[in-house]
Amino acid sequence: MDQTNTVALFVYNRPQHTRRTVDALFANHSFGERAVYIFSDGPKREKDQSGVREVRKYCHSLKQPKLQIVESDKNQGLAQSIISGVSKTLRLHETIIVMEDDLVSSRNFLTFMDRGLGRYANETQVASIHGYTYPAADLPETYFLRGADCWGWATWRRAWEFFEQDSKALLNRIESSGLKYEFDFRGAYPYSKMLAEQAKGLNDSWAIRWHASAFLKNMLTLYPGKSLIENIGLDGSGTHSGFDDRWLSAVSPLAPNSWPSSIEEDRAAFLKIRKFLLSQQPWRRRILAALEEALRPSAK
Repeated sequence: MDQTNTVALFVYNRPQHTRRTVDALFANHSFGERAVYIFSDGPKREKDQSGVREVRKYCHSLKQPKLQIVESDKNQGLAQSIISGVSKTLRLHETIIVMEDDLVSSRNFLTFMDRGLGRYANETQVASIHGYTYPAADLPETYFLRGADCWGWATWRRAWEFFEQDSKALLNRIESSGLKYEFDFRGAYPYSKMLAEQAKGLNDSWAIRWHASAFLKNMLTLYPGKSLIENIGLDGSGTHSGFDDRWLSAVSPLAPNSWPSSIEEDRAAFLKIRKFLLSQQPWRRRILAALEEALRPSAK
């Protein structure tokens, strides 16, 4: 397996975020030797044009020997941009490492991606390698969860072939198979609601379809016990996200050195993450905030 796997970076109209993302990638060993594709979506509105132009100007200034910049004349939207970009890249390469313009990586992020892609290249049950991990306590150094994920990830052509764009078909299969509760992290996160809303055109998520596609095939994603990705796009600047601090996770400078003992979902890790997700539900957060306020000593 090629140990300098191809990177695809998806950018839009946030030059400061893009610079931080690219600077962090250049700090990774061997990034400068890789084939890199930058997919730049076209502006959706007139007010987005200057940001798109500035991002493209910056990307063209990068000193990357194997860099190709793919600029869209029209706005595809995030989902279609990623789906088409990943598909195009995997027609040319067996593997891909996918980054968006608001993901700042650890200096050993690419090392973990490369090692995972090499180790599980022929393990057809493994769908992807992921760089971000939830800020749950006491997770193992590496672990598997069922499905796929979207904040700094890598996959193979063989796995992406199972990607299903039709969210209605995916939801019907989940519900008819009695998998809704399990798909929703045993009631801890509303994945099925996200999928239903995507089917109605209420969100533009490619990620929920990637997760559902892998989940239905009983495929797994490998996670690090400590995050190798910081999402800096939860600051209200993104097209599809507002400010949200629930997912902030300390970034480790080190890549994991051990692997799961078996290729199966780690139920202990699953339950720890489920506990974390339950604690982040809005009504629980409101109750905890109210309790903290009630117990806080009054100012004198």
